[in-house]
Amino acid sequence: MLSALYQTAFGEAWASDQLAQLLAGTGVFALIGLDAAGEPAGYALCRVAVDEAELLSIALLPDHRRRGGGRLLLDALIERCAAAGAATLFLEVAIDNAAALALYRRAGFREVGRRKGYYKVGAAVIDALVMKRELAPD
Repeated sequence: MLSALYQTAFGEAWASDQLAQLLAGTGVFALIGLDAAGEPAGYALCRVAVDEAELLSIALLPDHRRRGGGRLLLDALIERCAAAGAATLFLEVAIDNAAALALYRRAGFREVGRRKGYYKVGAAVIDALVMKRELAPD
């Protein structure tokens, strides 16, 4: 299911066996967001290691965007990371992804670095911002 959500959200495949291997790793988890009908509408994928967490990927299906679902998924992920003992949550986001940048900034993330040429989209090479948010203890 996660592979299909990823492909619909991003238009490219992430092999099911690669996702299964990733999810089998220590501290890795996925959250699936459901719509009002109980159908999958998006996901968030994260890894927690000791007191740090990394948001690996988050997306909503195109028909579910701009309705607050991304913030709900992000808030649930933040809560789960804090409950797992993470004090800090990191992520990378393309510098041209205005919607994601707005979501992360509203959620309290701040820029802490930049990865040159991190994303390759066709012939384009796009930098990523590294963002960080401190998590409140339980």
